Amino acid sequence: MTFQEIFNKPPETEASAPGRVNLLGEHTDYNDGFVLPTAIPQQTTVKLGYSNDEQHQFYSENLQERVSILDIHHSPSGFASYIFGCIEVVKQAQYTIPPLNIYVQSSVPIGSGLSSSAALEVATIRAIRELLELPINDVEIAQFAQQAEIHYAGVQCGIMDQMACSLADNQHILFLDTRSLERQLLPLPSNTSIVVIDSGVPRTLASSGYNQRRAECQEAAKLLFVRALRDITDASVTESLPEPLNRRARHVVTENNRVLEVLQGVKPERFGELMNASHASLRDDYEVSVPALDKLVEILQHTPGVYGARLTGAGFGGACVALVASGKEEGAIQALEQYNHAGYTGKILVPELIEARD
Repeated sequence: MTFQEIFNKPPETEASAPGRVNLLGEHTDYNDGFVLPTAIPQQTTVKLGYSNDEQHQFYSENLQERVSILDIHHSPSGFASYIFGCIEVVKQAQYTIPPLNIYVQSSVPIGSGLSSSAALEVATIRAIRELLELPINDVEIAQFAQQAEIHYAGVQCGIMDQMACSLADNQHILFLDTRSLERQLLPLPSNTSIVVIDSGVPRTLASSGYNQRRAECQEAAKLLFVRALRDITDASVTESLPEPLNRRARHVVTENNRVLEVLQGVKPERFGELMNASHASLRDDYEVSVPALDKLVEILQHTPGVYGARLTGAGFGGACVALVASGKEEGAIQALEQYNHAGYTGKILVPELIEARD
């Protein structure tokens, strides 16, 4: 059903935001660290208009679900919690928001670690900015979106996803310092493509070990007498910590160092090696992988033309990302067939996200 059919009038405006895939820098953003995401072609679009009554009305085309906000003091669940959270955090910034009709349609895969929630948040706030002509910049949109996810969806997320969805494009990698929010657009290694494959194992952040990992990192930083693990640059320092904090901290320190190496400029082969090392660290030190992800990554890493592969997103299921030589994408698709023959149900999400050619 269309916006017109749901709300009996056309929308006033609309805005979109892309999902993202993270190439390196996993679980470093809430440690004030460094990340390397890029946008994917899939978008979430939010259409917006004024409500005829005193209620907010939300509709998800994908879920075919409509939600009316009857009690402003009661936060809804599901997709509506993200939209409601965005409205509330913008209001808390002293902007007046009238009752709205909001229609959501998205091609960003849900539950695959590609930031469908951040895309929804950023698109929602962009649409509100457009409708009400609010003086909000793209960084502020990301910050509002992060606060909406933390306080209304219950995920203690860092700023990476929202910054990527608000500021990244699918022609570059976004290097982001999540403490200072300093950023730089970098080219992909030359003559490469990115392939994203869903493992077929869905994951949910709020009910996973995500918040537990964040708490473990905070405890590790406290024991090391630093503001955040970003302030540790020598991984050997983490050896003084008790289990499992030593391994959690070691992942963060080595992952930050991998991102900073890319910032200096690396060839595709080295970029792939760093991605492989990242997955091993996420699997062994951070313990956020699952057997299906490990199997898919292993197959990809042994596929001709694939420079490197790793899980992407928070883990506990979701997707893998691979850096592939341009023209060799078919090998990654064959790797998926081998994975599925092993009893899994993966699928290609982004067959040719980017081709970086000289």
